[in-house]
Amino acid sequence: MNTQRPPPEAVPIVCDVGALVHPDVGVVDSLARLHLVAKRLGYRLELLDTPQGLRDMLDLVGVRSVLGVEPRRQAEEREEAPGVEEEGDPAEPMA
Repeated sequence: MNTQRPPPEAVPIVCDVGALVHPDVGVVDSLARLHLVAKRLGYRLELLDTPQGLRDMLDLVGVRSVLGVEPRRQAEEREEAPGVEEEGDPAEPMA
């Protein structure tokens, strides 16, 4: 009889890296270290809004599959801030 429980699902730590304009090997090193620390503590690192340059760098170094990389969201997929509305055509009457 197996009395061991399956390990609990790791709680995600979400890191928005969308502002990283010019990622380098130092950024990759820091993210890899953060991933290891999170894993040791029972968490998992998820990278959100990852720019193409960072994804390319992670591929080059070979750690993209290890790190939780979310695809970069397109502008139309982002949630609008409360009270923000799309501009309409001034020639069209308001409904």
